[in-house]
Amino acid sequence: MKRKKEKVLTQCIKEHQANVYRLAFSYVKNKEDALDIVQDSIYKAMTHIEGLKDPDAVKSWFYRIVVHTALDFLRRNKRVQAMDHEMIEVHAPGVEDEYTNFDLMRVLEELPEKYRIVVVLRYLEDMKIDEVAAVLGENVNTIKTRLYQALRIMRMKTGVEPLKEIK
Repeated sequence: MKRKKEKVLTQCIKEHQANVYRLAFSYVKNKEDALDIVQDSIYKAMTHIEGLKDPDAVKSWFYRIVVHTALDFLRRNKRVQAMDHEMIEVHAPGVEDEYTNFDLMRVLEELPEKYRIVVVLRYLEDMKIDEVAAVLGENVNTIKTRLYQALRIMRMKTGVEPLKEIK
């Protein structure tokens, strides 16, 4: 069973490497630190593979490890840096994300962390609500509420409906 879990995890890491890097980068805003977080996350996942109860949930399990590793890193280093669009493009070449509305991105960056991460995972990483809940270790209804509140805040600050749909 352990071999199967390792194989599933390896496949997940390969398939989602750019997304995992972007997720780590969204926390630390620094290429080297993001790469360290990804590397630490892979190490943690491989050494704690027994903790993966359902191999079908490997993506959310691994993303949760990345989120917690990034948060641990930030707590240890007590620093927050602003991230801009150009930095993302430089550090994540080949990624097709286009952020044409800089006001929307500014508002997203101004959101409190608990709201921003829900929006990032749901819309920029294209995760389903239940996957976001699994990654963050929260109840699905809590995630829906945070997403609704984040979108409401963004709508008030921009005057437009940035992202509709809560499923």
